[in-house]
Amino acid sequence: MGRPVVLNSSGETVYKFGDVSRETLDRLQIYVDLVLKWQPAQNLIAPSTIPDIWTRHVADSLQTQWSYPEAKVWVDIGSGGGFPGVVTAILLADQPDAHVHMIESNQRKAAFLRTALRETGSKGTVHAGRIESVAEGWTHGPVNAVSARALASLKLLFELAKPFTAQGAKAVFHKGQDFRRELDEVSDSWQFDLVEKESVVDPLSRMLLFSNILARSE
Repeated sequence: MGRPVVLNSSGETVYKFGDVSRETLDRLQIYVDLVLKWQPAQNLIAPSTIPDIWTRHVADSLQTQWSYPEAKVWVDIGSGGGFPGVVTAILLADQPDAHVHMIESNQRKAAFLRTALRETGSKGTVHAGRIESVAEGWTHGPVNAVSARALASLKLLFELAKPFTAQGAKAVFHKGQDFRRELDEVSDSWQFDLVEKESVVDPLSRMLLFSNILARSE
């Protein structure tokens, strides 16, 4: 289960893990090893995706931080096993002013996330609680960007991220091939600027980059 290249549907190489620094790659390897070690007890990722963990999870998650490279303070909601929150923290590990906040209600997964941050030498804070409760009572300073992957519909994600986006934070959400329908659902009640990027992992999936998010009723 090495570090593969990522191919598109035509078999062309679109990403190589050699494109990141040796230090980052070493941290990613430590993280992957931890996921596989904790997987039997925690079910951190779908068992069927274990053989493709570097492509399905790591490469997919790298796209989050790359979507807003200027963002230094992130909030990852519903972090689960740390894709993309821990990966974002690893990419930002050498930037002194960077920090990734991860919100996860499952106490055991929260414990894993803390272990992953510690073992990879990455800067972040794990908030063990419901997203709504942690976000509404936020006292941890300004946030530049919000992320979520495989968590909920866009309609719900906009509501969950509102305490941060209302203060100017941008958002990046990973979405599958049904993303058009979800965009239509939120367009009636939210206004926003959108940049749509094709996923390097799946040409039918998208990285949806939102900014200037505002509820239309406000």
